[in-house]
Amino acid sequence: MSSSLDVPPFSAETTHAKSPVRQLSVFLHNRVGALLSLVKLLNEHQIEVLGLSVQDSVDLTLVRVIVTDPARAEEVFTAAGHSCASKPIVVVELKQGVHDLGHALSGLLAAEINIHHSYPLMVRPNSGKPLLALHVDDPEVGSESLSKCGFKVLSQDELAR
Repeated sequence: MSSSLDVPPFSAETTHAKSPVRQLSVFLHNRVGALLSLVKLLNEHQIEVLGLSVQDSVDLTLVRVIVTDPARAEEVFTAAGHSCASKPIVVVELKQGVHDLGHALSGLLAAEINIHHSYPLMVRPNSGKPLLALHVDDPEVGSESLSKCGFKVLSQDELAR
């Protein structure tokens, strides 16, 4: 069966020397204004939020953020008493077509890459194209697969303003 989402079989041949995008995960108490305080803390240190995902529970909220300077943000969070974890995440630029998301997901499927969570980012400076953050089980292979499918996979440096 053939469709517009078919992609060639994947084989990892090269690696990227670009610095991967880092996602920071921070637990906050589930209180009114807690997220605003976190964003203000970053703004006070001239760190911009580029992407944000919030998952709440009764007592705690897990905030996942992509920022312009993750190393500095991690220091700021730690100094303010917030527990913080950092992990690599794939950020892919979609082209605006209606089939881009399906094509990207098909590329990851061809490489047998599992997606753990995903969320959109704010628009990339000077591009205007939609960006999607994907936490996958193998960021290097996922990035390579998406690149081979014709997608632009962004590095941390490309996201920094």
